[in-house]
Amino acid sequence: EDMAEENVFYITAGQATFKAYFADNSSALKFKEKLADGDVTVFMHDYGNFEKVGQLGFSLPRNDTRITTEPGDVILYQGNQITVYYDTNTWSFTRLGKIENASREELLSAFGDGEVNVTFSLSQP
Repeated sequence: EDMAEENVFYITAGQATFKAYFADNSSALKFKEKLADGDVTVFMHDYGNFEKVGQLGFSLPRNDTRITTEPGDVILYQGNQITVYYDTNTWSFTRLGKIENASREELLSAFGDGEVNVTFSLSQP
């Protein structure tokens, strides 16, 4: 269980905090290292009615593969943007992680309409 907890990060939007697990790739590892230096807050907006997206303010290595996203997927886009999906999309992306047990409705409720500040962290707020 300790190993599983080391693979955990948290995503907070508004009053809701979600538990997520890092993907197994060099991009996720670099993101984890960045979070070890402190929380990362990203100003995110809706895109295409299936995701929230925002600029990270730094770049991460890309491990793009063609995937179909699911609600709760945390995706690196173009190496310097992070997205949280609440619906499906098929494209060449790098998966950074996945929110545990989050439905589309729960994600939409937490992330809301329009723009939102989202904080990524290694410790639970």
